[in-house]
Parts: sequence; structure tokens; C-alpha cells
Amino acid sequence: MKRFLLSVMPEETRLAVEEDGILTDYLAERGIPYAVASRHCCRLNYGVRGKRYFTVGFPNVAGGYEIRSRYFKGCIPPKDVSLIKPEDTASDVCSVFEGFMDFLSADTLGIGGNGDSLVLNSVANVGKAVKHLDGYGRIDCFLDRDESGRRTLEVLKGHYGGRVCDRSALYDGCKDLNEYLQRTAKKEMNNNLKIKGQ
Repeated sequence: MKRFLLSVMPEETRLAVEEDGILTDYLAERGIPYAVASRHCCRLNYGVRGKRYFTVGFPNVAGGYEIRSRYFKGCIPPKDVSLIKPEDTASDVCSVFEGFMDFLSADTLGIGGNGDSLVLNSVANVGKAVKHLDGYGRIDCFLDRDESGRRTLEVLKGHYGGRVCDRSALYDGCKDLNEYLQRTAKKEMNNNLKIKGQ
């Protein structure tokens, strides 16, 4: 999979990912239902060197986008965190995710409830997250179970102490929450096939 920081502006932004097949198939492969993706993502059409592309876009607080497709992972600058706050609700809890697929996975699994969520969009953005996290009484971290996820958790614990809760035990044995969702969905599908076959 290629990773790039694009220096192009999207030509067209649609408010939601459409049920067009290619993008929804990609999201389904990742375990993300259309109903979840359409609430938080958009379809971005853009061009690079005369070629036309489209991808799933996830907006950040600075006006940029994280972009994903089956073959491409990148961003349209500026790169920043994404903050998701349910309308008309004040929350004392914020769930922190490394990437937006993990956030969408949590939404699919019903994790995080009505609280706020912050997506780092890169562990390099942990410093940018601080100003958004200062007002929360509890910070639930759903970070990747790898060295960079552990380092990021330690940085947040160093800044916020006991307010930071590591929630990665939920997906023990998986790299991240999206892998856990995919495994859970696959097990469910296999169980359903066994039940139908009886």
C-alpha cells in the first residue's frame, strides 16, 4: 500500500461516502458498515498528474483529510487531529484512537457511547492533541498494540496521569481495534454459516 502526503486540493467533496460499490466494498472488507462510514466520512474526488482518483475522506480540525482506499493511504494537508463531538452534549470522557479506521471500528462495535472522540491520524500528532484533551476528566485510549502505540500512551499518561485509561486489553491478540473488528466479524459469519448448515 502506498502512503503519501498529497499537495493537491480535492476537486469535489461529497458529504457522505456513497453506496457506489468500490469504496463501500473496501470499507466492508475492513468491517465498517456503510451506515457508520456515511456518518463520518466523505468521498473525495481528486486528480494527480492528469489522472482521476476517488477515495474515502475523513476530515480533521484544520481542514485537511485523511484519505484511504484499497490501494492508497495518505492525507490532504494540513495534517492534524480529528475531533468528533456529539451535538448538544458535554462529555467528561474522550476516547482517543490512532487512526480513523479504529474510530469507525469503535463506532461499529458500539464502543465509546455518547462521549467525544479524538483521532490522532498519526502518533506524531500527539502534541497537537493536548489542547483538545485538557478539559476531559477521563481519556480512554484505544491505541495500537505496538511500540509506537505504547510510547504514545506513555506520553499521554505523562501529561494527564491517572486520567488516562489504556483500553487496548479489549483487543488483546490483535494489532489494533480494526483488526479485532475484522476477526470478530469473520467469527460471527462463520458461526452463522454453521448454524445455517445444521
